[in-house]
Amino acid sequence: MKMNLGTWKSRFKSSNNLVGLFLITLFVVAFYQTLNDYHKTQKEQQYIYTTNNEERKSHKKHRIANSDHQSCNLFSGKWVFDNASSYPLYEERKCSFMMNVYACQKYGRKDSKYQNWRWQPNHCDLPRFNGAELLEKIRGKKLVFVGDSLNENQWVSMLCMVESSLNQSLHKSVIRNGNLFIFHATEYNATIGFYWSPLLVESNADDPENHRVKDRIIRINSIEKHARHWIDADILVFDSFIWWLDSTMTILYGSFGSSDAIYKRVEMKLRRYEMALNTWSNWLEIKLQSNQNEVVLHELLAFLLLWRKMERASELLQRK
Repeated sequence: MKMNLGTWKSRFKSSNNLVGLFLITLFVVAFYQTLNDYHKTQKEQQYIYTTNNEERKSHKKHRIANSDHQSCNLFSGKWVFDNASSYPLYEERKCSFMMNVYACQKYGRKDSKYQNWRWQPNHCDLPRFNGAELLEKIRGKKLVFVGDSLNENQWVSMLCMVESSLNQSLHKSVIRNGNLFIFHATEYNATIGFYWSPLLVESNADDPENHRVKDRIIRINSIEKHARHWIDADILVFDSFIWWLDSTMTILYGSFGSSDAIYKRVEMKLRRYEMALNTWSNWLEIKLQSNQNEVVLHELLAFLLLWRKMERASELLQRK
C-alpha cells in the first residue's frame, strides 16, 4: 500500500464539474499508476511514461518506460475534446450493468458531447481504456470500490467500459451479499466489486436502499463492521462525498441502542471528516499489508472549495 498514512491529507484527488466522466477518468489515471507499481516488488516504485514519438503516434502501447526516460506528472494537463470514432467508451443503452439512477440519456438528457472529453497530460499520453487489458492486469485479484453513490457510479461505469471492449460471451451478472456487490470475470478470475459505505465508518445511512435519513448518526470510531468485507481486496478505491451534504451531523460514541452511548451534534464539516479519516487511516495502517495492497482515495475538493466560498458569502449576507 503506497500511501503515507501519516500524511493522508495531501493525497486527495480532485475532480471537475462533469462529475461522472471526470471522476472515472481520474480514477483510471490513478489506477494505471498504482497498478503498474503493484507488479513491482521491493524496487523503487515510480510510474513513468515514455515520450517516444513512434509510440505517441501509434497509441497502441502504454507509455510505461524505464527510469532513464522522462517521468510524467499525470495530474498536470488539461481536458481536451476528442471526436475520434473510439468515443464514447460505451453506450448507455447497450450496457447490461447500467442502473436507472445513473441512466442520464434514458431519462431525457439530450446532449452527448460530454462523453468525448478526455484528460491529456502535458508531457505524455494516457493509454486508451481497454477492458481486456484491465482484466488481464487484475487477473486473480480483487478490485473494490468503497463509498457512496459517486463510487457506485464509477463502479457501474467501469463495468460498462469493460463490457464494451470484450466479446458478448462475458458473464454479465452481479452478485449481492448485503452491502457488497460483486462482478466476477471467470475467464480472468478477476473481481470488480462495490461496497456501500457512504461515510466509510459505521452510520445509520448504511442501508444501500434506505439511506436517505434526515438526521445522520455516525459511529466515528467504528469501521470494522464494513472493513471486514473488503479486507481481502488487492485494490481499494475509496470516496465519501456525503460528509459535505449536511450542515450538522450527530457523532455517536458507543453503540447504537446502548444506554450509555454519547451523542454529540457537530457542525464543523472539516473536523468531523478528519475524525472519520483518522479512523479509516488507522485501520489501513494496522490491517493492510504495505506491499500487498493498493489504495486510492478521491474527493471533489475543487467543488468543495467553491462550496465553502458560497457558504462564507451566504454568512456575510445574513449578517447584513
